[in-house]
Amino acid sequence: MKTIRIALVDDHILVREGIRTLLSMVEHFEIAGEAGSGSEALELVAREQPDILLMDIGLKDINGLELTGIIKKRHPATKVLILSMYDNQEYVSSSLRMGASGYVLKEAPSQDIISAIDVLAVGGRFYSGDVAHKLAQEDTEEGELTPRERQVLLMMAQGLNNKAMARELAISVRTVETYRLNIRRKLDIEKPADLVKHAMEYGWAPQT
Repeated sequence: MKTIRIALVDDHILVREGIRTLLSMVEHFEIAGEAGSGSEALELVAREQPDILLMDIGLKDINGLELTGIIKKRHPATKVLILSMYDNQEYVSSSLRMGASGYVLKEAPSQDIISAIDVLAVGGRFYSGDVAHKLAQEDTEEGELTPRERQVLLMMAQGLNNKAMARELAISVRTVETYRLNIRRKLDIEKPADLVKHAMEYGWAPQT
């Protein structure tokens, strides 16, 4: 069987050690390198050109979802497999829109990670059972905002920052960041002022 070269990205050393130990037990797997941050990951992928990048979303220096998009643009041959503790539907959907080929939960059986790598290596996609269920619940059309995304956009129009929105919606700041990222991608609008203008034009926010 062809050797699959894998790069690991997680800002927790113990997590990386555990994953490395697991994958090292598979004869046709080769660890191409490790990174503890987004910037290190970019350097690692550019240098090693791994077949699979096994990456956590919760990196400290850059959102793992945005990092996925950057890596896929620069190195399209490298398949990105997200390994995360978050089973939030928005995280799952966003990772796929950014170009990830799979999403496995950290609480999933270790065999899921091994199976996912094998599947991605031959051009397939792999999702943990719970993640597949989340995807099945995604019923909005491409480019259409979900009710929660519209709610976040409305709060942006009201001038609330990420912490205030997180407090108001009883969600994490990181989840708010994911909603904002989704909104920008779906509407193809980058500037906050233009997003607010769009919300007003469509009647999602009051005119000032």
